[in-house]
Amino acid sequence: MYSMENTNTMQVQVWSDVMCPFCYIGKRHFEKALAQFTDKEHIDIEWKSFQLDPTLPQENTGEDAYEYLSKRKGISKQQVEQMHVQVTKMAQDAGLEYHLDKTPMVNSFKAHRLIQMAKEKGLGDKAEELLFYANFTQSKDFSNTGVLTDLGIEIGLSATDVEKALTDELYAGKVNRDINEAQHLGIRGVPFFVFNNRYGVSGAQPAEVFLQVLEKTYAEWKQAHQPIQVVETTATQSCTVDGNDC
Repeated sequence: MYSMENTNTMQVQVWSDVMCPFCYIGKRHFEKALAQFTDKEHIDIEWKSFQLDPTLPQENTGEDAYEYLSKRKGISKQQVEQMHVQVTKMAQDAGLEYHLDKTPMVNSFKAHRLIQMAKEKGLGDKAEELLFYANFTQSKDFSNTGVLTDLGIEIGLSATDVEKALTDELYAGKVNRDINEAQHLGIRGVPFFVFNNRYGVSGAQPAEVFLQVLEKTYAEWKQAHQPIQVVETTATQSCTVDGNDC
């Protein structure tokens, strides 16, 4: 995990919800930018939890995305379907396969608890990837503990890890901490990328935009973290740690 003492990598924090179709697209766009970035080994990514709709039911009620969005946005199912056609096309352009009409509309909190456990194991990015794929391509039900257990094992966790993630309030607290941090920063939509704790980028921006921001923020980060250059001079009066020359 990234820590404030780590001077070898620049941090990029990403607030995301596994129920957000633009978050998966944004992940792909950012990865494309990172692949083109010369100093990518010096970039550390931390995924942060966010819930677009914390009122979604904890259990699968059978409501489909068309019904849910029609009620939430106050538009017709036909309009929702047209929106999904556009989003699915965006996903295809990013190399992703979406089945939005089959995505179970359930609360994502349990999935975020799993991500928090995965982050402890250094598996945060893998967890995000597999959960996005499970949701948008495989139409997995995140309210089902068995489904989450299977996904956790695929991520690289043990069944015991998954059980702990879903029952220990430590992980609920970590999810809520990320959500509260987002509120403090004024983040109202995801994906939201924060570069070097200074620059925020909202949305599934094109890879070119992410690359430009990476180059700008990394140049600033590198300048701030350059080691002191020792200038060789002739000997003069100074004190050493052993006190012999003082």
